[in-house]
Amino acid sequence: MYVSYLSLTDFRSYRQIELPLDPGVTALVGPNGQGKTNLVEAVGYIATLGSHRVPSDAALVRAGADRAVVRAKVVRERADERDSVRTSLVEVEITPGKANRSRVNGGSPGRARDILGLLRTVLFAPEDLALVKGDPDGRRRFLDELAVLVTPRLAGVIADYDRVLRQRSALLKSAGQAMRGSRGGADLRTLDVWDAKLAQVGAELIVARRAIVAALAPHVARAYEQVSAGQGEAVVTYRASLDAALQGAGRSDGAPLAGEGLGPAPAAVVEAQLLEAMGALRAKEIERGVCLVGPHRDDLTLTLGGLPAKGYASHGESWSFALALRLASYTLLTRGPDQIDGAAQDGDLWMADWGEDGEPVLILDDVFAELDVRRRDRLAELVAPARQVLITAAVPGDVPEQLAGARVQVMGGEVERVL
Repeated sequence: MYVSYLSLTDFRSYRQIELPLDPGVTALVGPNGQGKTNLVEAVGYIATLGSHRVPSDAALVRAGADRAVVRAKVVRERADERDSVRTSLVEVEITPGKANRSRVNGGSPGRARDILGLLRTVLFAPEDLALVKGDPDGRRRFLDELAVLVTPRLAGVIADYDRVLRQRSALLKSAGQAMRGSRGGADLRTLDVWDAKLAQVGAELIVARRAIVAALAPHVARAYEQVSAGQGEAVVTYRASLDAALQGAGRSDGAPLAGEGLGPAPAAVVEAQLLEAMGALRAKEIERGVCLVGPHRDDLTLTLGGLPAKGYASHGESWSFALALRLASYTLLTRGPDQIDGAAQDGDLWMADWGEDGEPVLILDDVFAELDVRRRDRLAELVAPARQVLITAAVPGDVPEQLAGARVQVMGGEVERVL
């Protein structure tokens, strides 16, 4: 797939802009602060409904405007039939403080997440170094964004989990305050209801994440070897807080834990385990006023040569691992998993259909300036065959020769094709 047209209204620094795009490589070149990243950020927003730069949508709306509108024409082609083309005009309206709305091919407005799956992107950016060196929340977000690109309906699961987590956390906090106050014991019947809801939605999210990690792992190992020229073995595994909670509670029934084995336990098993763990931890949770077990406390563990990448990997090795995660995501979205690995059980959450022309658009936002010569050349070689590659660079020399293609000059909020 590729984006053939991008239109922005009151998005970031742009009042109004129209940008035709072609398949292959397009480099957006211009000094820093001229709006290059704003353009690729908009393309990524259509795919993920999120920004790789800021956590809130408010910053995406131009100062003084009430809303922003991003439109993209997405072209999909059957891999075996280049003359079989489907084009969709996708639009999303971003309104701070209100629910965002989307529209496809000029139809009636709908929920923003209804457009998920129409465009897939994999974005490389300097911020990716935090996937290796940063906190677990960034790695959880990486997994969830990839899971939604594979199966858009998981966006609803994630939203439901966040809502239930907030409600249960508030109840735990109020229960703790009641028990410490003069009113005596708290009524915990409502908490039982939210325990059940958290276990149900949390189990579905854990199973989906575990399936993503199992499918991603072999691609990460290969991508790291390609980027680093075989310097160490890169391994990714899913570490569930549920496992530690059950082991701490002295589990001895022999049932598989959420993180055991090659494939995930069925959602029904994980749901029962979450309920068990919450029951065992309830006193501590009420005392502290927080949920101590669930997907919100899980992590994607990265190891290199048997050691944790965080804290042990050099700067260059960390960059190679971050690049491997993105390259593996691109390969997974393009080709699918090497094996189903047990994920078809329990309703097959996500593996059944990879869709027509699933190859994502590759976006490299000011990445090459961060890499040494060897890594930039290897990365350029690996991404060059992609159907569409969008690059931002401060100077033309930052774009490797292997990525020859269209050039667009970005200056003062204006864009001009120069090659």
